[in-house]
Amino acid sequence: MARLLRGAPVAAAITELLRERAERLGARGVTPTLAIVRVGERDDDLAYERAAEKRCAAVGVAVRRLLLPETCAQDELEAVLAKVSEDDDVHGCLLFRPLPAHLDEARAARALAPEKDVDAITDSSLLGTLTGQPRGFAPCTAEAVLALLDHYEVPLDGADVVVIGRSLVIGRPVAALLLARNATVTTCHTHTLDLASVCRAADVIVAAAGAPDTVGAACVCPGQVIVDVGTTWDDADGRLRGDVAFDEVEPIVSALTPVPGGVGSVTTAILVSHVIEAAERKCE
Repeated sequence: MARLLRGAPVAAAITELLRERAERLGARGVTPTLAIVRVGERDDDLAYERAAEKRCAAVGVAVRRLLLPETCAQDELEAVLAKVSEDDDVHGCLLFRPLPAHLDEARAARALAPEKDVDAITDSSLLGTLTGQPRGFAPCTAEAVLALLDHYEVPLDGADVVVIGRSLVIGRPVAALLLARNATVTTCHTHTLDLASVCRAADVIVAAAGAPDTVGAACVCPGQVIVDVGTTWDDADGRLRGDVAFDEVEPIVSALTPVPGGVGSVTTAILVSHVIEAAERKCE
């Protein structure tokens, strides 16, 4: 039976440290503040928004919700982001993605000040993450993967890690963060030949394909650690599913994250940590 790498203890440990940092900012008259910009009413966005608000409240971070209809115009969205950029009382901004198809995410990102980009949607933040330069912030989910592995003392230096997924939201950034920790990283995707054999050679697998059951029994072997980043709502089953076929994989591997209950709670804790750090940087 595999060890379950649950996110709640990791998030709790991070949250406790964040509360102390928020209190120190409060003593200086600063309330760290997150602006949440949401377009439309996607169920997954609403769930993450509720989780983020709860985590912020636990720490002492204020939240401003800026909501736009799904039919909003590009200029309207950019105007909201520009206003957030100019507001000295806002330290970080979370823009929910993906945006509706008629909106240009790249254009929207350019309307946000890089110093307030706490989830790496701007070119500056992404460049810092991919090149290992100390600028901006890494994507929250990518950083959460490493925070979870560190909490459970999974060695990364010299480890063979397979990342399934190459998006700029998770796949490529988490690969860059793992490389910075001296892991040997193989990035797989939909064109990878014989994915199963590549995965079986890994010490750690990070599944971020966004497709349920991408990683099944044929992809794993004893001793491996599996981090499942996938979150797909299954209307037929009425439940959230990860990229890993849990029932197939759990009897074989050494450790893995559940879905739900794994990376998600750590992601919100990392988001709040970025807001607090942005506030600290501004004070400095």
